Amino acid sequence: MKIYCEYDRTARLCLVPGRDGAMRRPKLDAHLSHEPERGLQAASTSDAKETPKRHECRSSLAFTLIEVVISAALMAVILTAAYLCLSACIQGRNMVEPRADTIQTARVAMALLTADLRDACSLSPDAPFLGMQRTVGEVEADNLDFATHNYTPRRPNEGDFCEVSYYVEQDPDGSFSLWRRRNPTLAPDPLSGGSKEEIADNLLGVRFEYFDGLDWYDDWGDINSTENGGTKSAAADQNISWGLPEAVRITLMLDSHPEARRSENTGERVPGPPLVFQTVAYLNLADAANGGSTATSSQDTGDQSGNGGSSTQ
Repeated sequence: MKIYCEYDRTARLCLVPGRDGAMRRPKLDAHLSHEPERGLQAASTSDAKETPKRHECRSSLAFTLIEVVISAALMAVILTAAYLCLSACIQGRNMVEPRADTIQTARVAMALLTADLRDACSLSPDAPFLGMQRTVGEVEADNLDFATHNYTPRRPNEGDFCEVSYYVEQDPDGSFSLWRRRNPTLAPDPLSGGSKEEIADNLLGVRFEYFDGLDWYDDWGDINSTENGGTKSAAADQNISWGLPEAVRITLMLDSHPEARRSENTGERVPGPPLVFQTVAYLNLADAANGGSTATSSQDTGDQSGNGGSSTQ
C-alpha cells in the first residue's frame, strides 16, 4: 500500500489522505506537534548566526589596499638596502684585490733587493758599485749595478759570486717594469751578459739613494770608470763616490689600480694613485771593502809623495 502525502506550507506539516480520500493532518502527540516548526526556527536561527561569522572569517583572512601598499614599500626598502650592501662589497673587493696583488709584488721585489744588497761586494776593481739616477719621460727609473754573494751555484765552475743589475724597461702597452739581470760568471764586461727576469710590473717609479755614513746621495760611482780604468783618487778629484755605500734606500712606486681606464683622447692608460714602498738595506761588507780600498789608496798616495820628495832633492 502506497501512502501519498502533501506538504502544507501554512502549517508546515505533511497531509495524509484519510479513508474518505480527503487530505488530513496526521495525529501527533502534543509535545511532538511543534518539533518541525522548532527545528525550522532553530535552523534559520543557526544560519543567521553562522552567516556573519563566515563573513567575519573571510574578511579577517584578506588584505586591505593599505596593507598591500605598506608591505610593498617595506619590501622595496629592504631590497634597496640589500643591493647597496652587495654593491659596496663588490666595489670593495674590486679595490682590494688589485692592491693586495700590488702589495705582494712590492714585498717580493723588496725582499730580492735587500737580500742582494746585504751581501753586496765589489763589482770590479774599476767600479765596485754603480748607481745612476735617470728618468724615462716623467718616470723615475734609476739603475743599480753591483756584485753579490747572495747566489747559490747551480752549474759547474760557478761560485757564490754573481753580477747583478736592476733597471727599468718600458712595456709595449706603455707601462713600466723593474727587471733584474744576473750573471754568475766573470765576464769581461761586468755590465752585460747573464739572464734577466721581471720582478715588478705596473711600476710608476723606482729611486735608489746611497748613504756614505754622513749624507745621502742620488748617484754613486762613475759608469765611465769601467772603460777608463778609474781609481779612488780619480773619483775623489771628480767628487764621485767610490767603493760600497754604507746603506741604500729603496723607494718603489707601484700603480694602485693596474686595470685603470684609458684616456679617450690619447688612448693611454690612466694610472691610479701610486702606492709607495720604502726600505733601507745595509751592506754588511761595506766596511771591509772600503777599508781595503782605503789602505791601498793611502799606500799609493804615500809612494807618490815619496817619489816626489826624492825628485826634489
